[in-house]
Amino acid sequence: MGKRRVRTGHAAVTGLAVAGLGLAGLAALPAGAGAADAVRIHHIQGAAHASPLAGQTVADVPGVVTAMTSNGFWLQDPQPDADPATSDGLFVFTRTRPTVAVGDAVTVSGQVMEFRPGNSATNLTTTEIGFPTVTVVSSGSPLPAATRIGTDRTPPPATIEDDATGDVETSGTFDPAADGIDFYESLEGMRLDLADAVAVGPTNSFGEIPVLARDGDGAGVRTARGGIVVRRHDFNPERIILDDSLSRTPTVSVGDHFAEPVTGVLDYSFGNYKLQVTAPPVAVDDGPGRETTRAAGPGELSVATFNVENLAATNAQAKYDTLADLIVGNLRSPDLINIEEIQDNNGAANDGTVAADQTVAKLVAAVTAAGGPAYEWRSIDPVNGADGGEPGGNIRQGFLFRTDRGLRFVDRPGGDATTPVGVVDAGGHHARLTLSPGRIDPANAAFTNSRKPLAGEFTWHGRRLIVVANHWNSKGGDQPLFGRFQPPALTTEAQRVAQAAAVSEFVKRVQAIDRNADVIVAGDLNDFPWSPPLRTLIGGTGLVDLPALLPAVERYTYVFEGNSQVLDHILLSSGLARRPHVYDVVHVNSEYPDQASDHEPGVVRLRLG
Repeated sequence: MGKRRVRTGHAAVTGLAVAGLGLAGLAALPAGAGAADAVRIHHIQGAAHASPLAGQTVADVPGVVTAMTSNGFWLQDPQPDADPATSDGLFVFTRTRPTVAVGDAVTVSGQVMEFRPGNSATNLTTTEIGFPTVTVVSSGSPLPAATRIGTDRTPPPATIEDDATGDVETSGTFDPAADGIDFYESLEGMRLDLADAVAVGPTNSFGEIPVLARDGDGAGVRTARGGIVVRRHDFNPERIILDDSLSRTPTVSVGDHFAEPVTGVLDYSFGNYKLQVTAPPVAVDDGPGRETTRAAGPGELSVATFNVENLAATNAQAKYDTLADLIVGNLRSPDLINIEEIQDNNGAANDGTVAADQTVAKLVAAVTAAGGPAYEWRSIDPVNGADGGEPGGNIRQGFLFRTDRGLRFVDRPGGDATTPVGVVDAGGHHARLTLSPGRIDPANAAFTNSRKPLAGEFTWHGRRLIVVANHWNSKGGDQPLFGRFQPPALTTEAQRVAQAAAVSEFVKRVQAIDRNADVIVAGDLNDFPWSPPLRTLIGGTGLVDLPALLPAVERYTYVFEGNSQVLDHILLSSGLARRPHVYDVVHVNSEYPDQASDHEPGVVRLRLG
């Protein structure tokens, strides 16, 4: 789905009857506006998410044209009212290229409408005047002063919405001082100015850049590298997204700044408020460089997790070379890598191919060419089309491991896509897998159209380890943070809870035989340390989630819409967690526009000797 503002038919109205602004229309105006008053933009916007005049016809609404697009223009009142809850800007939908110019003083007559972008019920609406008659009063007018975010108006520091129940357009109290979603609604369509903006996410493929004003002054917990961290009750309403629909945006990384204040008009689409920049911002490349972790020392076992984002044999060699450089140069060639999103040999081609030997062979060859070890690989091919991800891709996770430092894989044949791995007592309370590698509970409905966890047995200088590689159900499909429905429904969470329960049960079976078993659970779990899926996984197992122990400024493996967050985890059984260890998230991907993957790798070095 594209992101551009496209209007191909009548904008939706809220269900009010279309009528002239006679006595019925005047009755809808705020207190203090009477029959002798002209309707102004703040009357149309109202102190709400939907216009009190939606469906009404208004006449001779004055304003100055502040920005233009292919099917309309933004209009702002140069004489704002004194109420910060009512916006003084809106969009005029002309359907075709407007004939006005920026700086024209105009009056507009037409129908007040609420447009829901993207035809998505979860998006908020934007207020507009449709079917307009536009009269140019004069040209060359100065533009209304831009509202400076962080100075003239400051977004709430932590709360997006805390009093709506369901549809925010019809429930809750409209409170721009306390609720971020109401704060931005109160500025919809207006000129805004961001001084000392800092990027908290890289430029994405749509030309969007999430930023904070005033170099993040007063914002929530900032990362050590310039981003902003998600916390349990704080999803950072301070963020605002720069968009390139009207003027180009630069290519930036997290932590980069801008040479001059960034100015634009505030719009909404695809679940987010966006500042449509009206002049190209000039970026200052002053963000941090990519990280490199320390190599494992003698007696240290290094275990990593790395989502390589739909790696297929059909990918360009450059992606393989970049991943190899990261594995060798930045991760320092870990002993074991739990890798997620390995696709089959022909990638998205949906022809029944499930084998991934060519994909893995290209990665291993690239690592060796980069000066790394000759890794071995263990995994299980899925049933075609049964594990989700990109259609035809047949993604799977697996174990990439080196054997030159004392690590060995214990092969036990019989594992396939549908046979569950079991745990037996090999004697003396010694837990052993029946299959290695083997899939955990693959027939469980929790793993429908999703990756099945892969268990493998290893030895490290004779010490036995059981490792579980995971890639749980994606969060795609959850309602947006700044969406119509509050609080957002996390529709994908229930499946991850069920997946966590299956993995937790497997770990408990291991521990029932050997309470001191060394177990590592790793991978892209697609959820936060405090989330119900992680609590379900940890409950009753004693597993220790390493990302949750990091200082808050380091606690992230992924950046989404400017929110730095943990999705990738390494968990250790309690005995392993008591051993000397160092855990490091290696920031090489998610903060940069030129990324080999959208996830960061993480690595733990365990001293087991």
